[in-house]
Amino acid sequence: MTPSKIESEIDKSLVPVHIGIIMDGNGRWAKKRRLPRTSGHYKGAEVFKKITRYCKKIGISVLTVFAFSTENWQRPKEEVNSIMNLLRTYLVDAFGFKDENIKIRFIGNREALDEDIVKKMEELESVSKDFDGMTLNIAVNYSGRTDVLQAARRLAESVKEGALEAENIDEKEFSKYLYTYPCPDPDLIIRPSGECRLSNFMLWQSAYTEFVFMDILWPDFTERDLDKAIEEYINRDRRFGKI
Repeated sequence: MTPSKIESEIDKSLVPVHIGIIMDGNGRWAKKRRLPRTSGHYKGAEVFKKITRYCKKIGISVLTVFAFSTENWQRPKEEVNSIMNLLRTYLVDAFGFKDENIKIRFIGNREALDEDIVKKMEELESVSKDFDGMTLNIAVNYSGRTDVLQAARRLAESVKEGALEAENIDEKEFSKYLYTYPCPDPDLIIRPSGECRLSNFMLWQSAYTEFVFMDILWPDFTERDLDKAIEEYINRDRRFGKI
């Protein structure tokens, strides 16, 4: 593939440090092709791997993908089981990617996940903890509101135990208790599929994030689509409340 404009022409200091992606549209992709929804998830998983590698190639430091939300448990049991089995496959395959130097972290509430999945998550995090080529956060059973809530509870415990004074709690201190810590807040969040909402993804962290909504289903998402989103981000004027 010919090097993209992002790879060959654009100053790397201009690209986002942290990109978030809401991987949406797998079921609709399958339905359009008269395939079972599970086929869309398998295709989406392939795209996820390809886009992750491309992000590392173009110098993205942190990639956070929304893989499974707390609300997704409400989907048909067959579909949920398929997604969990896909996750199991990824967890096994990812051990073969040690040479890619990607630190893998799983963010979200693990209590509802099967024991074998949690064990593999922990093993993969341990194996990759010192990798520094890129950080990949995979949000599984994740909710932005729950993220804020669990952070508040942990802060309250720290105050109760005397480890922290209530008057010393500021935004920087609060952020240390979020699932995404110590990663910086996302500069850019991309949502394909034509939907224009966050759907409970990194609510606290996205206070000054740039959003790009794209009318393309996730299984059809390509490296060039990512380039377009990054170019749009670069052309925006980020003032953070200033003039």
